[in-house]
Amino acid sequence: MTDDADEDILKRLHSDSQQVLAEQFSQHRQRLWSTVNFRLDRRLIGRVDADDVLQEAYLDALQRINHYLKRPDVSLFVWLRSIVTQTLIDVHRRHLGAQMRDAGREVSLRGAYTQATSISLAAHLLGRFTSPSQAAVRGEQIEQLQQALDQMSEVDQEVVALRHFEELTNKEVAEVLGLTQKAASIRYVRALARLKDFLVDVIGPYGDPDSTTSVFRRRDSHERTQRP
Repeated sequence: MTDDADEDILKRLHSDSQQVLAEQFSQHRQRLWSTVNFRLDRRLIGRVDADDVLQEAYLDALQRINHYLKRPDVSLFVWLRSIVTQTLIDVHRRHLGAQMRDAGREVSLRGAYTQATSISLAAHLLGRFTSPSQAAVRGEQIEQLQQALDQMSEVDQEVVALRHFEELTNKEVAEVLGLTQKAASIRYVRALARLKDFLVDVIGPYGDPDSTTSVFRRRDSHERTQRP
């Protein structure tokens, strides 16, 4: 989204906040759903529906939109994502309670929420590169990849997660993490190179090493052609 588009949305929000918020939430719903799907604690799968989380987040956004309009420091989408992640934190606390300490890390990165990112990254990445017939080795692979990912900084893990699993643009990643766009881009290139090495090391004996890079090439190519 360009800065001009951001300004246009802000003007429309001031004119009719409820209607425009509903339109924008609907427009970004798939990406917000991806945020919930990626961040949801694995123990809550089957117990918590992502659509219910989004509905709760939308109602909260309606109540807080006037506060956002008084000081719109980030784009509307990034603000909506922050509402969704806060809602997800609340959901985890309600369902896990005292188990929250074991559920994973909560890391404050200018409003970003890292819920055991290395665990989520490992599970989602290997879900792309392993087949049902490889289920017997997948648990071991996840543990190995998680240990490798933990060697990366939390910010670099977040950059990969935001770009590839939540489908944020580089500009949006920079907003979420409080980085310049140049810094976000540099971190992304560096993190991606390390991640590809980790994947080759972990899935090499069981899968096609070429597949570890093809999914990222497709994603990068799509961004260059579809987004500013």
